[in-house]
Amino acid sequence: MARAVIADDHPLFRAALKQALTETLSTDIAEAANFQQLLEVLEQQPQLELVLLDLTMPGNKGLSAITSLRSRFPDVLVVVVSANEQLSVIRQAMAFGASAYIPKSMPLAELQAAIHCVLAGDTWLPAHLRDAVDAAEVAQEIDFAERLELLTPQQYRVLECLADGLLNKQIAYELNVQETTIKQHVSAILRKLEVTNRTQAGIVFKQMLNVPESSLPGSEL
Repeated sequence: MARAVIADDHPLFRAALKQALTETLSTDIAEAANFQQLLEVLEQQPQLELVLLDLTMPGNKGLSAITSLRSRFPDVLVVVVSANEQLSVIRQAMAFGASAYIPKSMPLAELQAAIHCVLAGDTWLPAHLRDAVDAAEVAQEIDFAERLELLTPQQYRVLECLADGLLNKQIAYELNVQETTIKQHVSAILRKLEVTNRTQAGIVFKQMLNVPESSLPGSEL
């Protein structure tokens, strides 16, 4: 059975990664072309232990995908494989629970070494970025990440809806629960995140977790 899933919308890149991972893990590798497919694969194959995640794949709301995966599938290791080498993005990704950040420019041999490192229980960054990702600079991200970890998976989904500007009635419809249940979740979210209102919770969430479009390769101002 598969131990890992490659989540990337580029078939050729998935094929290259799949070959490298198959050699490394000696097992089948699952694939997903968008974030919804990734969630379905993880639900259907609970034995999966590793996700190789592209930050800009369809359906992925930037860095929020990392915390969403960590919330819903806490035993799955998340490795970001991205063309984005902006230090602020890398720092946030690691603070929010990524086990490694692998630039797409890295040779496949180094990717294989990174996977071995992650499966052994360590975190991994390229040598040329390790010193630049200063732990002192991620204190704010780590603090918010720790508060996010206090949320239950359902509360995390409610927070995602808050960030999208949905009302309690709309969230209740989306999650197929009573509106009173949503009100209870919102109160718990505000308390755990230490914010005063739902608007602030949504704004902070989006600011902390979304990769600015201007920082993504190929984006336009």
